Amino acid sequence: MKNNVSPMEIKGVLNKLTIADLDIKGKRLFIRADFNVPLDDDLNITDDRRIRSTLPTINYAIDEGAKVILSSHLGRPKGKVNPRYSLAPIAKRLQRLLKKEVTFLPDCIGQQVEKAVKEMKDGDVALLENLRFHIEEETNDEGFSRALSGLADYYINDAFGASHRVHASIVGITKFLPSAAGFLLKKEIEYLQGVVNSPVRPFVALLGGAKVSGKIGVLGNLESKVDKVIIGGGMAYTFLKASGYSVGDSLVEDEMLDSVNNIRERIISKGIKFYLPVDCVIAQSIEPGAESKIVPVQEIPNGWKALDIGPASVRLFIEALSNAKTILWNGPMGVFEIDAFSRGTFAIAHAIADAYALTIVGGGDTDLAVTRAGVSPESISFISTGGGASLQLLEGKELPGIAALTDKRLKD
Repeated sequence: MKNNVSPMEIKGVLNKLTIADLDIKGKRLFIRADFNVPLDDDLNITDDRRIRSTLPTINYAIDEGAKVILSSHLGRPKGKVNPRYSLAPIAKRLQRLLKKEVTFLPDCIGQQVEKAVKEMKDGDVALLENLRFHIEEETNDEGFSRALSGLADYYINDAFGASHRVHASIVGITKFLPSAAGFLLKKEIEYLQGVVNSPVRPFVALLGGAKVSGKIGVLGNLESKVDKVIIGGGMAYTFLKASGYSVGDSLVEDEMLDSVNNIRERIISKGIKFYLPVDCVIAQSIEPGAESKIVPVQEIPNGWKALDIGPASVRLFIEALSNAKTILWNGPMGVFEIDAFSRGTFAIAHAIADAYALTIVGGGDTDLAVTRAGVSPESISFISTGGGASLQLLEGKELPGIAALTDKRLKD
């Protein structure tokens, strides 16, 4: 693809062992994946991208003759067995994607699991039941971590989306096993750290989503590194109110008004171009079929709330993106799940897909927005699998799950 830039070109660095650094033939690998995928009411997987993203690591382990023990969480069962959150559907999907048998084990620790793992042959694949059926997973219990580690010779973290959590299968287990990154985790670091540390310029950051409080750390970390900042979504109305506009009943975090004013002034003082919506789609309720209209941001009436950027804002933002060589997008432009408020987000998704630039899309809602817009994932350089984890990394913070892995220099 025209914007398929190699991660080597953006100089992200992961100074940790990776699976490729290990001699894994005949070894038992405990691979922590992030199979926390959406399921419908009939427990059918509606989006398997997180599963497919881990396939390079799994296939490499199979090809190298390792015994592959896969693990993950799903949902929030709060330490109790709940069939709604069983990984059984993931085992079926994995079997189809890998084109080989995947043994599904009914727990993640215990004698039955230990016996099944002991009987595995080189190249075999087993999937453990939901880690979060044990409350000890989320409390990072040492005994639980030790029990998990007893299943394997090496630990591989390929669960970027959970690497900001101090959980037993993310951090605790690394105390007992040599630990390395999988290929997905390595790729996430290369892109997300690389784009911040050494972007190809002009570098444009496009931030949206509901609340500015969730992105203020990202703005603070990027303010000295970007050439343009574009703000959309619900968070834009806190900026607009802080600038003196009346924004009706739009979402505003009043406690953030001083903070957003300060950061906006700092960004502009550095010569960085700063864009906010100039018009918006408003309605009195967030309901399908609700009456909506387009107004300038200065004319949002009381009782109405802004739920999407308007067509003039779309044109403004696309123009601002037009000369970019690196684009980072995190957060939708409006309530894109409802058709009347989806057009701004979808237009931006298509513009980014068509850009002659390195394009990086943050996880969570932004990933879903790209899919809903009908944009091919192949037309984006990189789509992160992590929501909170990618935000934390973009804030310049260390992720506990990555910090816990074995340093590369310790290999020798």
